Amino acid sequence: MRIDRAELADLGTFLAIARHRSFRRAGLELGVSASALSHALKAMEARLGVRLVNRTSRSVTLTAAGEDLLASLDAPFAAIGSALDVLNQHREPTKATGRIRLNVLEHASTLLLAPVLPLFHDRHPMIEVDVRVSNDLLDVVEAGADAGIRYGGTIPQDMVARRLSADLRWVVVGAPAYLDRHGTPDHPRDLAAHRCLRIRLGDESLYRWEFEGADGQIALDVPGAVTLDNTQFALSLAAAGGGLTYLPEACVGPSVARGELRVVLADWAPLGPGFHLYYPGRRQLPTGLRLLIDLIRERAPLGF
Repeated sequence: MRIDRAELADLGTFLAIARHRSFRRAGLELGVSASALSHALKAMEARLGVRLVNRTSRSVTLTAAGEDLLASLDAPFAAIGSALDVLNQHREPTKATGRIRLNVLEHASTLLLAPVLPLFHDRHPMIEVDVRVSNDLLDVVEAGADAGIRYGGTIPQDMVARRLSADLRWVVVGAPAYLDRHGTPDHPRDLAAHRCLRIRLGDESLYRWEFEGADGQIALDVPGAVTLDNTQFALSLAAAGGGLTYLPEACVGPSVARGELRVVLADWAPLGPGFHLYYPGRRQLPTGLRLLIDLIRERAPLGF
């Protein structure tokens, strides 16, 4: 059976919707409106005589036929993408083309990508980089991404992981005015008498602040009236005297240098796993992604 260009385009549209489970996000990937995608899918379903997607105002799910079609198309379309990407190996690095789709943690976006992306664009101006910043523990395949960046130790076991940074030191900081008013903790258990900015993780659980010192390792469910999941908000709130916050040392460095924040419990600051890029093992690593990995390791904004 021969497939014409229109049918191939329809299959690509279906794959984007199936990966994202969202007409809006699929439309952003393909550069068209959500309504245009909806009309295209309806026309495809009418032509095939089978419903592929169940739509409600709140969700997009695949029918049994849609699941079967996705399972059949995913590998062949990935192979086509890999075949096209092979052409980049025959181009000069500055002429490499393509698009990299990444799902990254907030800290990875500011500490790893922001320092290197300007240089990456200078070296490879024809490669597009599409970054989704989220602290949610998303499946990169379902999110339609080529790869993700997380802390080591949180990578799904069925993924290939590549280290991008050295391990990171985590510290507690507070504003000088706050510490003058409430005192400086000498031991992690002293935090029970302090206002702490609690951290919500991507799975909606609360992070237990971790310490390592003379008494061994301690993980505390710290007290606090404020719970957040955004680093800039935490820095701003802590600098305004709203409480103590717990972040990678690289995140607080500028604020500490300006005197807005002061590190406490330095003797208890632990090292946590560094950032790793991960991607499905069954997929060939796109040339653009390989070039980005090489540049991050070359520049090593967080050490390596």
